[in-house]
Amino acid sequence: MKKTINGKEYTIEPGADLQYADLQYADLQYANLVGADLRGVILRNANLRGADLVGANLVGANLVDADLLDADLRGANLVGAILEGANLVDANLGGANLVGADLGGADLENAKLPNFQLPPEKGSFIAYKKVDTGVIEILIPEDAKRTSSLVSRKCRASHVMVLEGSGFSPTHTEKKLEYKEGEVVYADAFNDDIRVDCTSGIHFFMTKKEAEEWGSNI
Repeated sequence: MKKTINGKEYTIEPGADLQYADLQYADLQYANLVGADLRGVILRNANLRGADLVGANLVGANLVDADLLDADLRGANLVGAILEGANLVDANLGGANLVGADLGGADLENAKLPNFQLPPEKGSFIAYKKVDTGVIEILIPEDAKRTSSLVSRKCRASHVMVLEGSGFSPTHTEKKLEYKEGEVVYADAFNDDIRVDCTSGIHFFMTKKEAEEWGSNI
């Protein structure tokens, strides 16, 4: 299907190569873009209601305020995509890759989400945290609130007990807390919003290797 958008003609079809195209404000309701190459595309304020984007490559795409109501994004690659303020009500994001995506203010009501919950929903478990001295081993207590993020492997909790190691956590999202072996440390606040990666709570990783490889900004 040929469609003129912002003064230029594009082919809208499965597998289409639309990378870096300017499609802002485009009416693409129910468009079939299965497997399309949409890397870096500008879809700001676009109407993508009911669009079929299964397996589409949307790496780095700008989808700010886009309307993706009931869109099918199964298996889509949304690494680094900007979905700030997007309408994702009833959208299917099963199997989508959202690493590094910006979902700030996006409406995910009734959306089918990827399996994002890394930590156990109940019970206590051991995890790892990067501090200024290296990686410490922590226990997430049974009564601690916990969540992971749709956009990274980083998790967070309301409070933790230090099992091994000590140090400070110099970060812009956590208050500079001191971690001492055998002590329970509480975050000033805890945000359970799965759309946000860097926010209030004590950040940690499920494996020691991930904590070791993480930068000093956690």
